[in-house]
Amino acid sequence: MAKNLVIVESPAKVKTIKKFLGSTYQVVASMGHVRDLPKSQMGIDIEQDFEPKYITIRGKGELLASLRKEVKKADKIFLATDPDREGEAISWHLMKALKLEPGVTDKKVERITFNEITKTAVKNSLKASRELDMNLVDAQQARRVLDRMVGYGISPLLWAKVKRGLSAGRVQSVALRIICERENEIEAFIPDEYWTMDAILDVKGEKKPITAKFSGDRNGKITIHNKQEADEIRAFCEKASYVVTDVRKGERVRKAPLPFTTSTLQQEASSVLNFSTQKTMRIAQQLYEGVDIKGSGTVGMISYLRTDSTRVSEEATAAAAEYIKENYGEEFLAAPVKAKKSQERIQDAHEAIRPTDINRTPFDVKDSLSRDQYRLYQLIWKRFAASQMAPAKYGTVSVKIEAGEKYLFTVSASKLKFDGFMSVYSVKDEEKEEGNVLVGDITKESELSLNDMEEKQHFTQPPAHYTEASLVRTLEELGIGRPSTYAPTITTILARRYVTKEQKNLFVTEIGRAVDNILKDAFPSIVDVNFTANFETLLDGVEEGKVQWKTIIRNFYPDLDEAVKRAEKEIAEVKIQDEETDVVCENCGRHMVIKYGPHGKFLACPGFPECRNTKPYFEKINVPCPKCGNDIVMKMTRKGRRYYGCIGFPDCDFMSWPKPSAVKCPDCGSMMVEKGNRLVCTNEECKKVLDRKDQEA
Repeated sequence: MAKNLVIVESPAKVKTIKKFLGSTYQVVASMGHVRDLPKSQMGIDIEQDFEPKYITIRGKGELLASLRKEVKKADKIFLATDPDREGEAISWHLMKALKLEPGVTDKKVERITFNEITKTAVKNSLKASRELDMNLVDAQQARRVLDRMVGYGISPLLWAKVKRGLSAGRVQSVALRIICERENEIEAFIPDEYWTMDAILDVKGEKKPITAKFSGDRNGKITIHNKQEADEIRAFCEKASYVVTDVRKGERVRKAPLPFTTSTLQQEASSVLNFSTQKTMRIAQQLYEGVDIKGSGTVGMISYLRTDSTRVSEEATAAAAEYIKENYGEEFLAAPVKAKKSQERIQDAHEAIRPTDINRTPFDVKDSLSRDQYRLYQLIWKRFAASQMAPAKYGTVSVKIEAGEKYLFTVSASKLKFDGFMSVYSVKDEEKEEGNVLVGDITKESELSLNDMEEKQHFTQPPAHYTEASLVRTLEELGIGRPSTYAPTITTILARRYVTKEQKNLFVTEIGRAVDNILKDAFPSIVDVNFTANFETLLDGVEEGKVQWKTIIRNFYPDLDEAVKRAEKEIAEVKIQDEETDVVCENCGRHMVIKYGPHGKFLACPGFPECRNTKPYFEKINVPCPKCGNDIVMKMTRKGRRYYGCIGFPDCDFMSWPKPSAVKCPDCGSMMVEKGNRLVCTNEECKKVLDRKDQEA
């Protein structure tokens, strides 16, 4: 009979942990939180010093009854929920719901945490058991109560002034504000014209010409503003003689990247794997809790996934060093990477995200993982391995060339001499060699002759739209939210239709602007970046035992309550009209409107409830079908993947995964499609590639 009871959060962990412990241990799951604030009301007793009114979550009654039976059988209970504020709070709620508090039960109740679900980590946690950390619990309570006050205080106002189903939130509203500000910058942007000029130069004795970029003159850098200026410089340079005035050779070192934090993992998974933040966290959770690996059983694959620390344990560092020496060689091994100097807001209790065993390579476990699990695990494994490796080294050459003793051109080239960490992990923004081979033989005595001059018109570009990845990076830099809040924050503003996503870019909607304007006018502090970041600092103070959590609430609530009452009187209603289309309802003749459902946009008759006609909504992209000339529209597969097809389907079977472009191929006239920043010809025999930005300019 089991003498010890271990309570974890999820059934997946139960399976993983059970095999590490003997028959004297029973492992059960709480299935997350068991108590929370009620959904039907704010659930905070304002008159009784803001005491939260916790209730058992609906549907958890049978589970708690089962847990109570297990508690009765055990002599000792270990609360093994996640190692963060939320996990500490879940353990506290379990103690309350199961009557395990000191003075209420004579059973021994202890808290254990582990950063990874491995045999060593779990066994060590039992040796290092402790009491519940009420500072962590209070920090979570403060966040929960603040968020509830903001959500339940302001959301009803939005229902009354805009439409039902909307919501406000302490973090989500700031995220919306950040996106709206970027949209305003983009709309206000006025592009400036500028030109670049390249001199294609032949070097005597060299087979290939070099490309030298126009820099300026002897007095400094020159910006070419228009074609007239470009033509004047070109006219001079075409007649000029070219002389090498300076050659500098050197070495450039590229340091290995730091191991992943929650934020950087979400950013890289978005960029490399095209994962949403929500998908990244869901798959990382699976890898953390445990996956069935052939020959090993259920194994926790990565360390804890919610962290803002880049620290790595000594054991993991030593294991990585052994692996690198054995598989790559001594010269590829770097000294252990030191974490960045901790900013005050970083909670350094956890390690960076890393594989639990570096010897468990992606190749070894590929057959045991789903495709997405494998891709994310491979990304984490490679990033961690790279973080423990030597820097990459480049040989560089920088050449200055003078044209007619007046204008200056430069040539820069580099060549990888030692790949170091890049033998494992490719760097997305790796600097290009600018079209030049390493001009190792060029000297001041080299004879140059002009082969051709190339000038090109450009326009400055507006700031880029936020993506999920860049929004996470901005939230982190500003100190808004925590690793656990990034994904749910973005999920919420997308679900509320404040923001839509198109090819990774986030665009604010009419509803989003209306909500942001109301919050900005009525609750300026709620959507103020600095104000929200300061709250995160206060919550950290609660965790450290320096601030009483109710002090924060007492100072916050009166101002919020006053602002809500004032807004109810002063803020005018905002009518958001449904967008009308040219599609006519075949049942009643009205023009159908665009509505939003759980699976995106659809067409509905505005005559509801008399007419309940609905249709799928296909968004036109203003590009004619190359097969029949009909409109091409955006469609979705059953699994939610976007593609483009002819509206005439099934009579016309044209479809394309990349988005078709209105730009025709200049060489063969075929349709081109968008692939990142490029336009690619769909003609297999042509495959012409153009720069999208140049075409849009």
